[in-house]
Amino acid sequence: MSRPTFENFNEGWAEKVVGRVGKSGIDGFLGLEITKVEPGKLICQMPVIEKLMTPMGNMHGGCLSALCDHVLGTVMYPVMPPGYWAATTEFKINLLAPVTGGVCVATSEIISMSKRLAVVRIEIENEGRMVAVAQGTCTIVAPKAPKAS
Repeated sequence: MSRPTFENFNEGWAEKVVGRVGKSGIDGFLGLEITKVEPGKLICQMPVIEKLMTPMGNMHGGCLSALCDHVLGTVMYPVMPPGYWAATTEFKINLLAPVTGGVCVATSEIISMSKRLAVVRIEIENEGRMVAVAQGTCTIVAPKAPKAS
């Protein structure tokens, strides 16, 4: 299967977000930091912190799901036309192993993209082992045309 090509990669957008930790919303709460962006691929990390742990000492799976949802859409922005936005339509996640400390690293890659939809694959590693894999679909939404006077 051939991968999509991304001739319109917005390098300025990528440079602006790499190294930035979210300050608000779910990405701020989880401490998500984008560490690398290239055409059709994005890497983001999340620290495993006490407030994300269950009483059993493992990070809640919902945190890994939120990380997946975040990178599922975010990987789209540097390759979509300006003003467009991505909406997660669906994703499926397999939680493979418990997370008890360290940092989770999510790698998202666009495996198919048209004008309206994209399919993205995500792998999450923690402490050198795969802890989750996911695949999802994003709807690509064009900006609304200005209302005529």
